[in-house]
Amino acid sequence: MAKFEDQLAALETVVERLERGELSLDESVQLFEDGVRLSTACKKELDSAEGRIQVLVEETSGSLVPRELVLEANEDFDEDEEEDED
Repeated sequence: MAKFEDQLAALETVVERLERGELSLDESVQLFEDGVRLSTACKKELDSAEGRIQVLVEETSGSLVPRELVLEANEDFDEDEEEDED
């Protein structure tokens, strides 16, 4: 299986080719399907990495204790995405 960076680079190439609009309908659909597969694979990798991330927190005694990283939703990012869809 390809590394995350390789999959992301391949996805970016797919997007660039689709944005150019120089492909036939069949080629565009095939590339779109490839892009969906790559996007899903990238998301799976990111979800897996997020599940492994831990933050070291210093206790009052001075020792370091691993804690799960809890990410807060970024509302500004969500609003930007909605604007792009309009």
